[in-house]
Parts: sequence; C-alpha cells; structure tokens
Amino acid sequence: MAGVKNRVALVTGAGSAGGIGFATAKALLQAGARVAITSTTDRIFTRCAELNGHGCSVFAHPADLTVHSEVQALIAAIEANLGPVDIVINNAGMVQTGHDEPSGFLSTTSDATWQRGIDINLSSAFYVTREVLPGMQARGHGRIVHMSSVTGPVASIAGSGVYAAAKAGLVGLARTLAIEFGQYGITANCIGPGWIKTESSGQDEIIAGRHTPAGRPGSPEEVAHAAVFLASDEASYINGQLLVVDGGNTIQEYKIALP
Repeated sequence: MAGVKNRVALVTGAGSAGGIGFATAKALLQAGARVAITSTTDRIFTRCAELNGHGCSVFAHPADLTVHSEVQALIAAIEANLGPVDIVINNAGMVQTGHDEPSGFLSTTSDATWQRGIDINLSSAFYVTREVLPGMQARGHGRIVHMSSVTGPVASIAGSGVYAAAKAGLVGLARTLAIEFGQYGITANCIGPGWIKTESSGQDEIIAGRHTPAGRPGSPEEVAHAAVFLASDEASYINGQLLVVDGGNTIQEYKIALP
C-alpha cells in the first residue's frame, strides 16, 4: 500500500509477538511507513528489536495509555525521534499486562471493573487521538484507526458488557471525529475483528472460529492488512466507518456446524 510510505505511524498495544498490534506494525513497515510501537511493559523493546531485524528502523516507548501525562510523553518522544505522527492505530485494549479483567453480568459489575474496562479500551484511544489531532489538523492530513470489535457494535456476549460498551464507544468516537475533522484531510475509522487467533485466545474462541463461514479463526495478519488499508492515502474517502473482519461470522443465523 504505497499510501503509507514515509508516514510516521504509531501502533499501540504492540507488546505481544502473536498479537494484532505487532502484526500491524510489521505490515506498516513492509509498506514503507516509519513505525513507533508502544505497550505498558518493557517487552516492547524486544518487539522493537525483532522488527529492526527486518532492516527497518523502529522506535519503541513504553507507556500506560490510561494516564494522560504518559500519553503526552509518548507522543513527544515519537516526534523527537521520527517526526510528527501521521497515522495512529489505536490497538491497545481488552487486557493489560499485570491486571486481571474479570467478566460478569452488568448487575454484578463493580465500579472499579467498569472504570478499568472503559479506561483501557476507550479512554486510552481518546487520549492518544486528542494528543495528535492538532498536528494532523495543521498539516492537513491524518489517519486514525481504532481497533474496535464485533462485540459491541455488531453483536455481544453475556458477561462482556463493559468491553462491548467500550468497543461500541470507539465507533461513536470515530464517527464524531470524521464529522469534526474530515475537512482537514483526517479520517477516523474502526476495524471490527471477529474470532482472531492470537496468543491470548482461549480454546473456546478457537472453536468458535471454526464455526464461521470461513471454517477457521482469522489471523492477526489478516486484520493488519485491513488496518494498513484504512491508514493509507488510498482510503482517503472512507471516513467514520466500521470494517468488519470476521470471516462472515456475524452474517450467519446458524452458529453451529451444519451437515
């Protein structure tokens, strides 16, 4: 995708070698972008070394994106090392290293669990996006891609109310950004992954993936290619949208193996 070449791209939540964030960072590098990656732990430096091994220059900086001051420091460090941020892939969310995120019905969800889920899945994307918007507006170009989910915007799962609310919130955030900043050459879109096989996938999720029309769970790389497209110049007239990457799962009524 030639439309990301030489652009400075930030990918959040890229600390897992088998995750969507790391796959997206790699795909952006292969398309010619200059890439910054972040996660909450120092393992982001290991991921950076692995990406640098492909003959490309990558910048890594750990940050807790639920803390505004750390987001400010992250963006300042990227600008000092790579230049102004042109592309943001808000991939961080779902879980955070060192924190247990229990699931449960909304009637038994504590204030702390609710707030934590909203913070890591929605507020983190808001903080990062808000920090880069003035520069994007001034330059007349920007690409914001939120990693949402089918859970929330399209469907839901019992016990996942906090996560679903936050992921649906990302779609609302993207649509508002599209309206407010589209005139400045900035697009904001979401990706809605379905059953994707990552390092954090449970066996039940792998089995669910086998019952999609595709007959298998998706790969992080398949989501990454969608992210690179939405981040590219070629996607300049796509704004405020949710691109579902789920192997057709949410369009089928029967969720069982048919003869």
